[in-house]
Amino acid sequence: MAPVLNATNEQADGAERMTNDAWDLARGHIRKDIGAHNYTTWIEPLSFRSLEDGTLSLSSPTEFIGKWVMQNFQDVILRHVAGNGHAASRLVCGAQAHSSARPSPRETPDESTPRSRARQENTLDKRFTFDSFIVGKSNEMAHAAARRVASDGTVSFNPLFLHGRVGLGKTHLMQAIAWEIQEAHPEKRVMYLSAEQFMYRFVQSLREKATMDFKQLFRTVDVLLVDDVQFIAGKESTQEEFFHTFNALVDQGKQVVISADRSPADISDLEERITSRLQSGLVVDLHPADYELRLGVLQHRVDMFAAQNPEFQIEDGVLEYLASRITASIRVLEGAVMRLFAYADLIKQVVTLEQAQDALSDLLRASEKKLTIDEIMKVTCEHYALRMSDMTSARRSRTVARPRQMAMFLAKRLTPRSYPEIGRKFGGRDHTTVLYAVRKIEELIAQDTQIAEDAQLLQRKLEG
Repeated sequence: MAPVLNATNEQADGAERMTNDAWDLARGHIRKDIGAHNYTTWIEPLSFRSLEDGTLSLSSPTEFIGKWVMQNFQDVILRHVAGNGHAASRLVCGAQAHSSARPSPRETPDESTPRSRARQENTLDKRFTFDSFIVGKSNEMAHAAARRVASDGTVSFNPLFLHGRVGLGKTHLMQAIAWEIQEAHPEKRVMYLSAEQFMYRFVQSLREKATMDFKQLFRTVDVLLVDDVQFIAGKESTQEEFFHTFNALVDQGKQVVISADRSPADISDLEERITSRLQSGLVVDLHPADYELRLGVLQHRVDMFAAQNPEFQIEDGVLEYLASRITASIRVLEGAVMRLFAYADLIKQVVTLEQAQDALSDLLRASEKKLTIDEIMKVTCEHYALRMSDMTSARRSRTVARPRQMAMFLAKRLTPRSYPEIGRKFGGRDHTTVLYAVRKIEELIAQDTQIAEDAQLLQRKLEG
């Protein structure tokens, strides 16, 4: 019996060697067919497993590569395998083919569940939920859009792009989306991270030669949320990878949510194709909070602190005063309440208006320094020896146009005003004119030392 078994094993080994040889031969033809780049990226990492009952089984280093190969190269692979005399009508290609042995739960942590992966990949703040988000006129559109993305309903826009100044609630809304989806759909993979973290992971994957793992990680999620996307502007390789990741997810019908401190069109050094893709969905601007919203935020935070410490009390009129005086951002308002809470804990008394003014004197002073566009025009005209009327006139000579562009640039940099608002102040000009002026001065600052010195001097005067 033994000799028979040996002979059978030898025949099996010989058949395997022949099939491996046939696969190597087929790969040479596939390379010519799909090109060297596609071959190196997708086919070269594969290894032969078996060819049985018309099914060709290949191993891939990652699940993502396996799926991509089956979706995009199955026909060409089967055609060239058949061309070498091996009939194959179906391709199976996956990372699971590396080993038939499964590690026990004690040997390997459970990283397979979406909830587990989400916990590992996301750094979510438990405070940032929809329940703790205060809605007002300035952010109701952004809130409604975020709610729609987080709900079970149909979303007609992809991506959702949220933009606005620092401290207006963009990060809060994005994390609220992530929390809501993870809670309602634990089977979904939700990934939230900053654009800086995206770049760091990409650079790390290049350094460790693990770009395929990076692609699998980001292109197999159900919802991707990227904060502060303006960070990747000017970083060519990261922009390239972000663009392909974005396209892969949207093409699969996966939801993408992006935030930035500006609209896509206003982010300098962002590739035009990325700008176009980001604008293809719903773009929502979070405006500075109005008085009612600021008061609502203050009251909400006070109620939270009072629930933790019933002794924390604030005299009537204090919150109304702060809401009218501190207009910088929601984040500054919340910081003001936290400081009052610490102050009240020290004095063990009801916080009066006078005590609040004393405890928050620096914030109140900062709020008084409200630079206006009119002041910017005035200082710019004095510097260039022009009249105020030149700022709003139709004159296009270089001696007037360049200072006017400088004033527009400073207005955008030093005030919270939008491009349309600035344009209206400069004689009813279109927002695209202001955008051009800002970009032109930014370009000249990098090239012309005189322009750079003028911009620096004017900014010091205005902020001094």
